[in-house]
Amino acid sequence: MMDYTQPQWVKHVLFHPFEGFEDLRWKKGGTLKYTAVILVALFFALIALDRWCGFQFRPLPDTLFSVVPYIMQSVVYFGAWVLGNWAICTLLDGEGTMKNIAIYSSYALIPYVIQAFLEVILSHVLVRAEIVFFDLVYYIGIIWTALLLFNAIKAVHQYTFTKTVVAIVLTLFAMLVILFLAVLFLSLFQKVYVFFYSLYTEILYRVRV
Repeated sequence: MMDYTQPQWVKHVLFHPFEGFEDLRWKKGGTLKYTAVILVALFFALIALDRWCGFQFRPLPDTLFSVVPYIMQSVVYFGAWVLGNWAICTLLDGEGTMKNIAIYSSYALIPYVIQAFLEVILSHVLVRAEIVFFDLVYYIGIIWTALLLFNAIKAVHQYTFTKTVVAIVLTLFAMLVILFLAVLFLSLFQKVYVFFYSLYTEILYRVRV
């Protein structure tokens, strides 16, 4: 197999999901730079899908715009997936490093990112009666991404089919635990911050008086 450039690796993985990730692992292809680009693209894709999609397909949200939910849905969820999968697969004798898990998983998200932008475009071209085409793009993107993600985990850890299914299920559970602990930690940090800030303002007030 010839050596590919990074764009060629992306194309190879997308259109050859079963052997693409195996080749990527064997040739040590993939970079974190592309992972960062894909996550940024995912971030903007979620914003575009939520805010710029045609109203007949997706009504605009009533809440004021905030980047926090989109950061959660892109960077935070992805980070929880990578950390959770690495933790679980370390216990299950997986061979993948955290770096490779991040790279392979991000490549698997490309179809979802593409379908999100396509949905935005189609929502301004199609009419409500043609929603079947809108839904078709969505399901193709989801299934394609799921297939790539499955093969990414299978290849990076060198698992069997059954062990990959178990690893993914346990990873989803680990994600819930990580996100719960993160929310708990942020809540605790906020309370501590409020306490010390109140203490600081009270001391400052007493000093001035």
